[in-house]
Amino acid sequence: MHTSDIIKSSINYIEQNLKADINAEELANMAGYSVWHYHRLFVQSTGMSVSAYICKLRLNRALSEIAGGRRAIDVALEYGFDTYAGFYKAFVRMYGGSPKNYLSKSEVSVMFTEKELREILANWDVQQDLPILDVYTMDGTKVSGNVWSIGEDYILKTGSCKGILANMKVAKALSAQGFVSSTPIPVKSGEEYLDREQIVILTRGIKGNPLSKLDRFGESRQEFGKKYGESIARLHKALTVLESEMQPYEQNLYTHVTEWALPEVKKQNIQFNMGLPDTFFEEYVNNFGSLFDKLPKQLIHRDPNPSNILFEGGEVTGFIDFDLSERNVRLWDPCYCATGILSEWRGVDDIYEKWPDVLEGIIRGYDNVNPLTFDEKQAIFYVICSIQMICVAYFEGVDKYKKLANPSRDMLKFIWKNEVHIRKVLERATKA
Repeated sequence: MHTSDIIKSSINYIEQNLKADINAEELANMAGYSVWHYHRLFVQSTGMSVSAYICKLRLNRALSEIAGGRRAIDVALEYGFDTYAGFYKAFVRMYGGSPKNYLSKSEVSVMFTEKELREILANWDVQQDLPILDVYTMDGTKVSGNVWSIGEDYILKTGSCKGILANMKVAKALSAQGFVSSTPIPVKSGEEYLDREQIVILTRGIKGNPLSKLDRFGESRQEFGKKYGESIARLHKALTVLESEMQPYEQNLYTHVTEWALPEVKKQNIQFNMGLPDTFFEEYVNNFGSLFDKLPKQLIHRDPNPSNILFEGGEVTGFIDFDLSERNVRLWDPCYCATGILSEWRGVDDIYEKWPDVLEGIIRGYDNVNPLTFDEKQAIFYVICSIQMICVAYFEGVDKYKKLANPSRDMLKFIWKNEVHIRKVLERATKA
């Protein structure tokens, strides 16, 4: 039996026995492997350990039953949590937010063999022998579980009903406004998507590729940063038209950080000897707290990392992946783009020296197209810190991403140590 079939068989068994006591040793014996070898294969296939995967499925299934009206404490106990508080804490560690906030967002990636993907593709009137390939980010990381490239022109994607439908709605609305977006190709029956256990859509890919790392930090880094910022600003103008139609989930960034991420970072500050002073946290709480309610909020992309912004011929051609779109401070997107670019070069000293140029370009480009308010200009540094604290707290709490926690801590320390310089860069970027 092929490795992927063995792991899929294990996943089927896990899904059917989530309320039982399942462990890696039992699954390894069923597969005929040693625990060590089985665990290695499982991690390669799913991106997480056996225990983390089981925990994630239990959280998702329990959350679904709670959403259906069952008492939370009863469901939590059935799925192996000693108390509802234990369930709540496990959920926050896994997803970085409360069950209430993430109720409609959680989903489990479904594994498919190539044969199954071919059977799915047969529902569309497209060439059937096109190669089906995994999708990778520019740094070689596999985007696992729910998206594949079909030949050179198509993208096949699965996901939760709410996530996929929201993505489709944004794409169609942006297309209607002349914005390049990946609209769905109807299935043979005329529907816009294939309705299975998870929704499946086929779209045309947007021309272009993510900007290479060398270009992001090359001699033209500030100019490319400006193009990132300008494109995000244009996207935001288009998204404001859609907000009333979308009724997006709203995230209170300040509450999210102060009630969850900041306390977690404080713990890690002691545990990993990060060296952040108490004044860093105090100034964040007081200064950002006084600014937050004054900041413009709207429907945003939420995940404009450099892999989701496509370039061709040195110009931005479009954005992909609106699954996480939400209503938040609009500063989130340009700041997230900037920290995302820095994160892909983490640990390289001279990149830390060059990054402020990229940040300056992004903020200047955004401000030129979608002028920032006075309060937004004062809040940029705190939004950057917010994003980084969320990353530090989230990565440390999820086995799948734990290797990213230490570099994220280093980034936060760099941002804190260079606050004066970063503020000068931001002042220069937003100067009329």
